[in-house]
Amino acid sequence: MTTHEIANQLVEMCRNGKVEEAKEKLFAPDIVSKEPREGLLPKEIKGMDAIRKKAELFVSHVEDFFGSIISEPVVAGDYFSIAWESDLQMKGEARKTNSELCVYKVKDGKIISEEFFY
Repeated sequence: MTTHEIANQLVEMCRNGKVEEAKEKLFAPDIVSKEPREGLLPKEIKGMDAIRKKAELFVSHVEDFFGSIISEPVVAGDYFSIAWESDLQMKGEARKTNSELCVYKVKDGKIISEEFFY
């Protein structure tokens, strides 16, 4: 698959609530994931097992989820980005909208890295 095809498939699956299925299908086994800072989630992890644990950790801190808006992907060479806004309430916090820019790198038909900016 091309970078554009992977980007479109990721967006479509995530919009349909299939975020974890998208990761399993589109991510390379040794994917690197980066957050802008250390906090609830680790700053950098590597590998699908770590990706799964990171998702479980995040979901365990969500009290209520009200929806999200995911932009169309912007593709440039081996990279693509999407804007992702989530309306949610974390445990012990007020309801808020998280807005982030997600940047992905593709190699050999798989996403090999993801980096988030928020």
